[in-house]
Amino acid sequence: MAEDKNVFIHHVFFWLAEPDNEQHKKHLIDGLKKLSRVTTIKRFHIGQPAGTSRDVIDASYTISWCLFFSTAADQDSYQTDPIHLRFIDECKHVWKRVQVYDSVDVR
Repeated sequence: MAEDKNVFIHHVFFWLAEPDNEQHKKHLIDGLKKLSRVTTIKRFHIGQPAGTSRDVIDASYTISWCLFFSTAADQDSYQTDPIHLRFIDECKHVWKRVQVYDSVDVR
């Protein structure tokens, strides 16, 4: 598998206020699918904990949203895109915590 080079990765983890509420989970996932329409997103992945269990694994989140951008500027543009702002407004009521990890290539 080829490695993506020179990308900006924006990985977001969501903890739902009611993690067992399937309607809230579906609402968040549907919102993320709509959010994927932002044109600066190169690739995305919507995930959930894999069910693995080791001391180094944090599986306490409900949903993860991993985005690949061509540049940091593209990610900056995403942050102010109306689709992103609408997503926050429409979905923020279902989560209690959001944690973001951004990374760039080691040079």
